[in-house]
Amino acid sequence: MNQDVFSSLYSPLHINGVQLLPLQAEHEQALVDVCKDGSLWELDYTSVPHYSQINAYIAKALELKSQGLRVPFVVLDQTTGRIVGTTSFRDFVWDVRRVEIGYTWYAKSAQRTHINTSCKLLLLRYAFETLQANSVVLRTDIRNLKSQKAIERLGAHRDGILRQDALRKDGTVRDTVMYSIVKEEWQGIQRYLTDLLMHSS
Repeated sequence: MNQDVFSSLYSPLHINGVQLLPLQAEHEQALVDVCKDGSLWELDYTSVPHYSQINAYIAKALELKSQGLRVPFVVLDQTTGRIVGTTSFRDFVWDVRRVEIGYTWYAKSAQRTHINTSCKLLLLRYAFETLQANSVVLRTDIRNLKSQKAIERLGAHRDGILRQDALRKDGTVRDTVMYSIVKEEWQGIQRYLTDLLMHSS
């Protein structure tokens, strides 16, 4: 697994009316609107910036992309034509073929829908089948119970807690809950998520 395989990500990924498009500067207003849908910046334990900081958020994501450290997307709901969120591949450990899914946030109106499940199925499929990953990692703030439930609903294994791991936006230090899916689990999880989407559509 190496950075060369990401060249194919310039082609959009899509499933079940959900499309992942490479994040670009032109998506600023769309992500401002996403941020305002539910006042997402008010949650200190998420990575969502204030809507006035979206320009800087995109610039940082694209800088990390140029360094091979992050592959950011916007999430397009093809049924409405609206961008409803963002997500990324990050924290690549090429020697052991590990990749993380992170920086994920959605408009409130897109939460508790099939959007997140569809996005995760797309990203997991790409990670395990194109990147040939051994493991995919997900993490969240210990205070973010909604995120923990969403990750566990995917079938990810809760590996443990990294205590005093990172700073929140409000300056407090958070504990981080770590999850993973390994390649031996992928086929079963893929069938499970596909079935889940069939019954939620």
